[in-house]
Order: sequence, then C-alpha cells, then structure tokens
Amino acid sequence: MEREEFLLKRIRELANISYQRNIVTFSDFLNLNEQNIIHSRLSSIPGVVMEAFGGYERAERQMIAFHPDALSFPWEYPIACLKAVPRALKYSEKLTHRDYLGALLNLGVDRSVVGDILIQENTAYIFCLQKISGFFMENLYSVRHTQVQVTRLEKTEELPSPRMELVTGTCSSVRLDALIAIAFHASRSSMAPLISSGMVFANGKLITSNGYEPKPGDIISVRKKGRFLYEGVSHQTKKGRISVRLQLYV
Repeated sequence: MEREEFLLKRIRELANISYQRNIVTFSDFLNLNEQNIIHSRLSSIPGVVMEAFGGYERAERQMIAFHPDALSFPWEYPIACLKAVPRALKYSEKLTHRDYLGALLNLGVDRSVVGDILIQENTAYIFCLQKISGFFMENLYSVRHTQVQVTRLEKTEELPSPRMELVTGTCSSVRLDALIAIAFHASRSSMAPLISSGMVFANGKLITSNGYEPKPGDIISVRKKGRFLYEGVSHQTKKGRISVRLQLYV
C-alpha cells in the first residue's frame, strides 16, 4: 500500500506541474499493475489529459504523459530504442529477455528506466528513457558471456513486428480462464489462482473474475507467463464447443 500511495503522489505531482506550467510531463516506464492503479484513480487527477505509450504499438511497459487539454505545440515521448547485436555472431550465446534485462540492471539502474525488450533472432531491441540511452550505449559491453554492440535505432520503420504464434483450442464458453488455459496449454483450474491473485490484465486493466469475457482484439497479459491477442471465435464444433483463435507473443 505504501508503494501504491508513493506512485499516486508522484503521478499527481506530474499532473499538477503540467497544469500549472502548461507543459508536458512524463512518468518513467510503468508495469501493468502500476498502469492499472493510475487508471483506477483517474477521477483524482483532474485538469490535464493523460496518454500512455511505450515506444511502439501495444507495448506492455508504458510511460504516461500529462498535458493541458488545449496544448498548442507538438511534443514527443522521451523514449529511445536501442539495438543490441553480438559482436561475433559465431561465438554468441542464445540470449533471452531475462539475460538482457539482468545485464542492464547490473549497471546499477532502476527497472523503471527500461521499457519493453524485444528479442528477434540474434538482435535485442531495448526501449528506455532517452536520458539513459547514452549510458547504456557506453556501458553495456556484454550479456552473459557474449560481447554486444549497442546502437540507437533512428528509424522506427526498422523496428520488427512482434513475433506471434497462432494457438487454437475449444472451450464451452469464451471466458478468461478458458482462454488463458488454451494459450498456455494448462487446465482452467490451474489458471484460476492467477486471475484471483491479480496477475492477469486485459488491455492493461486488472481482471480478477474468471468469468470475464474478452472481446476480439483484446490483449491478455499474464504475469510470469506471457501475453496473447484474442482474435475471436472461428467456428462451433459438432459437439457444441466454441473454437477460438489466439495469437501468442513469442
């Protein structure tokens, strides 16, 4: 609770500064739980417009911007995207999201300055605060035992699309617990505790009801498991079960 109140205090400060000075203010990167806390308290943050972005469409970790409703000048999020590649591909290890995040945090920075990390083949795309990007380029030499080279990605069109894997399955009804079970190849009963314990989000909103019915296009995130896009119902089987399509982020 103390951490939650500290977050809300900081958010109110940023909103007040934006309102009083007629400028744009930004939070650090927020995880899904932090985003949900703020969205649930919007009524206590009046006077400014609040927007969220993580550097690319449907980013999980996002930065919140506050600005006056009638703002007359253009602005951008202070987000940089860094590209990290092995210096010697032949001798490189297969590096994961956890490997890169661990290497970054070992440099002594807080998790809040780092956004999403996308891994594609042998390349990592690291979203971070603009002000810390130079530090990362100068100091991130290796990840595990692999020497890496870090450069700033200048053109957003160079950013790859997230890799997704089609997952299909059948269920008696389109409920949150059923879809999660299909996505992660588990039983509904084993997924239920994840929902009740506050580890499941739909489009960044905390969901604690097993019976919640996602809509096509919703992004479902399960902490420590992953996330997927619910595409919708494809057909009904002869036995009356519903066949659904999911796109799992890999």
